[in-house]
Amino acid sequence: MTFPPKRIPIPKNGVDYRNKIVLAPMVRSGELPSRLLALKYGADLVWGPETVDKSMIGTTKRFNSITSTIDFTRLPSNGSRFPPPFQRESLLYRLHPAREGRRLIFQIGTSSPIHAVEAAKLVAADVAGIDVNAGCPKPFSTSGGMGAALLQTPDLLASILTALVKEVGEVYEIGISVKIRLLETAEQTEALVRKLCRTGITGLTVHCRTTPMRPRERAIREQLRMIADVCKDEGVACLMNGDVRNKDEARQLAREYGTDGAMIATAAESNSSCFRTAEEGGLLPWQEVVTEYIKTALEVDNKFGNTKFLIAQIMPGKEQVNRKLVGWRNYVDVCAGLDLAELHDLAAEVDGRLGITAEQREEQMAAVKKAKTKDKSARTAAGKMGGKRRIDTSAKISVSERGFAAASATASATP
Repeated sequence: MTFPPKRIPIPKNGVDYRNKIVLAPMVRSGELPSRLLALKYGADLVWGPETVDKSMIGTTKRFNSITSTIDFTRLPSNGSRFPPPFQRESLLYRLHPAREGRRLIFQIGTSSPIHAVEAAKLVAADVAGIDVNAGCPKPFSTSGGMGAALLQTPDLLASILTALVKEVGEVYEIGISVKIRLLETAEQTEALVRKLCRTGITGLTVHCRTTPMRPRERAIREQLRMIADVCKDEGVACLMNGDVRNKDEARQLAREYGTDGAMIATAAESNSSCFRTAEEGGLLPWQEVVTEYIKTALEVDNKFGNTKFLIAQIMPGKEQVNRKLVGWRNYVDVCAGLDLAELHDLAAEVDGRLGITAEQREEQMAAVKKAKTKDKSARTAAGKMGGKRRIDTSAKISVSERGFAAASATASATP
């Protein structure tokens, strides 16, 4: 008698990672417009960029009626010698409940069960799952004990996942998952995967590189089938990541290695239409993709710096128009540079809301210049006062000198 394979139950508000080709979590390339475009072209799920727990804690959550998004914001706390006259709140995270909500996985950077739970609770009602980043090798993550550093502290990682499952997953009825890298030996990787699968998670993604490996180094897949088998034994969905170029290849690799699906990262950064199958027409020309990206960015008031970065990833480096990119200062410049006259009016509106029109930039520069001049004048005045005090002080006679002079006078007067 055969029994059905073991499966960790998928919570009511969660999503099963099985048979899914998804957008990988990427800093800058995983912001809202990129996620929406990936979904438009055929991604089954999208991961947001890693968001550090402490940066989310203390944010204000509000619905943005202009963009129909949920925004998590806070006032800047880093300070500035010359703050703008009207300081804007910093946007930490933006999601679109109607267009991505139940297909969005929020990835958290953490090294603390307490902070992980506190941050995850802020967003749990608006997403399909919480994923812990245990694979990022960059110093900004590992220096705080997060990302790939967690691979060296498996007990801590397991405790974070257990806390999230109990205090967030079960409460909000969503799945908890983790993304890891390979360890040095198959035995070490197997032990880690089995340990993590027994925390109650519903999904595990493995990036097929070790922590020291860089993206330019070819992904290694020798351990992949073993990992997939362990996940199946434990009833946990398994996704693969690393050098996956398009949806067709993702499906083929999943079949070959026995995983439940795959993540696409770098290929999606340069052309989101990689989520289209060959049957659907495959990759679209970059001009069409960049136009759709700009439209989407305008619809959600995306930060211009992020939009400019993604445009640079999509446009081929040798294109003549790419050389003009560095000079674009706002969305109106972008539309003019790419001959998108139909988007000009919307671009002007968004520039105004973001405070980046040509006129606003001139006002900001003037305000900063005025503040610098005022600061310089204050420091100059302070310097003069200090100099005067130093001169006055040097002219004074010390107590010891006065005592010595008085004693000498007395001695001279004594017969």
